[in-house]
Amino acid sequence: MADFTNDFWSAYIALLTLLGLAGCGILLWAQSKVKIPVSKDGKQQTTGHNWDEGLEELNNPMPRWWMWMFYISIVFSVVYLVLYPGLGAFAGKLGWESTGQYQAELKKADADYGPLFAKYQQQDIKTVAADPQARAIGERLFLTYCAQCHGSDARGSKGFPNLTDRDWLYGGEPGVIKTTIMEGRHGQMPSMAAALGSDKDVENVAHYILSFSGSAMSDPIKAAFGKGKYGACAACHGADGTGNQALGAPNLADKVWLYGGSSESVMETIRKGRDNTMPPFKNFLGEAKVHVLSAYVWSLSNDTTSLARK
Repeated sequence: MADFTNDFWSAYIALLTLLGLAGCGILLWAQSKVKIPVSKDGKQQTTGHNWDEGLEELNNPMPRWWMWMFYISIVFSVVYLVLYPGLGAFAGKLGWESTGQYQAELKKADADYGPLFAKYQQQDIKTVAADPQARAIGERLFLTYCAQCHGSDARGSKGFPNLTDRDWLYGGEPGVIKTTIMEGRHGQMPSMAAALGSDKDVENVAHYILSFSGSAMSDPIKAAFGKGKYGACAACHGADGTGNQALGAPNLADKVWLYGGSSESVMETIRKGRDNTMPPFKNFLGEAKVHVLSAYVWSLSNDTTSLARK
């Protein structure tokens, strides 16, 4: 990577930029000196193109006002590149940078809204969830930072949990949800193909797993053969398949599936394993905003009207 970050590339980019501006200026100057000759009969020359029985394209020069607009654009570009970044590593005389502007906007936002978030942070998450204004703020945070994975309706998609039901990998208590958003999660299931043996064993175990939730896709005979091999999965998911929230191991006995509940999807999970990561938002949003966001997420699967009446 050092080959792409040394001083040569900064000088190279700056030189190309300046040569481009100079080339545009020279081209405009050269074209402004071109004289279009007039024929002996006083008519202007044409380009030789003729349409519709006499409609000709005249060989006229570029209008002067148009050419001067190009000159002004070049001068503006030079002034801009002197004041702002654009010539390689040159930072510009004003010292402006996008990160500096972003940080300034963050400071202003913290000054304006910090006291409001601080007020909510002192309250219990369920109390915050019952506040309509807090939920509206939490919804905006969710749509900005969470909807890309969980969807604008929070119902998730393949590989991304639905946050509107009561099925939780790590638990749905307010404090647990806040911990999840603050610290992030890394859910990993190893490939079990080698542990189970043959591909037929993988298929049988998949049908046994589907039998936990009474799935119509479960073949009773295959499930019976898979029961003995399921022991390799029971350490995480439990003997009855109800999972383990301490480990983030999904409940296999309900009808909620993160990657799909078909026999093919379950077999794919067993063969290849799964590796999911949710990033932490502690350093990015700060605890006060995460507190409000957690209240909104909790409210998606819980009734807050009764809390509001208390």
